[in-house]
Amino acid sequence: MIRRLARVAVATLALAAASATVAQEAAPGAAAAQNAVPGAAAAPQLSSPFSSDQIDALHAEIRSYLLANPEIVMEMVKILDQKQKAAAATDDKSLVAANAPAIFDDGFSWVGGNPDGRLTIVEFLDYQCGYCRKAQPEITALLEKNDNVRLIVKEMPILGPGSDLAARAAVATMVSEGPEAYGRLHQELMSSKGQITDASLDRAFAKAGVDGAKARAAMDDPEVTRRIDATHALAETLGISGTPTFVLADTMVRGYIPLAQIEGMLEQARAVE
Repeated sequence: MIRRLARVAVATLALAAASATVAQEAAPGAAAAQNAVPGAAAAPQLSSPFSSDQIDALHAEIRSYLLANPEIVMEMVKILDQKQKAAAATDDKSLVAANAPAIFDDGFSWVGGNPDGRLTIVEFLDYQCGYCRKAQPEITALLEKNDNVRLIVKEMPILGPGSDLAARAAVATMVSEGPEAYGRLHQELMSSKGQITDASLDRAFAKAGVDGAKARAAMDDPEVTRRIDATHALAETLGISGTPTFVLADTMVRGYIPLAQIEGMLEQARAVE
């Protein structure tokens, strides 16, 4: 009887253990907080139909079964992971819908590609992010191949002083000289190698044909700070903590994705238009 019970219970116990681990990581202390609510009734203690010896035997049989069949635990973890990813995708769609104006029409982010394109890709980036730099030529190729796509760039400096310097320079160029000058500087900054410094920024200004003195004067403009802060606040609302992060239609993709995958997402978006 013990062996039959063990085999029936093992999958449930394995899944429960995995779920408990995830719950503890997601909300540590939640159970303690719930129990600490004043006036809350204590949960009733259920009596076990098994003796302590039977419980010990059941635990031993479960352990033995799992050691002999470890793939069961991996199967459970895989199923749990799939369910969590599906739930996260659903949450992302709700977040995008609730914050659509700030994502797609904030009134200050640079727009590349076809400004009137029917499909929009939004990229949260850091100019010192290696994967952002890796994605840049692929995004450029995508826009060249698809004349109905617009690109919205949101500066999200998170990788230190050089990132902040570059983001402020880009936004200041947008404020002081307009979108065309921004676009040229954007390309130069995205093709940079290594850390961005004052010296490398001056070289980028020169290569992009941007008035460096004028842009630097605008870097302390409160409007530059407001725009960068607004993007950071939006990223926090959307649960974005790394770069690059892309938003396409109602989908968020966190991290670098190759050109073929982006093109596949575009095709899916076209299909539901």
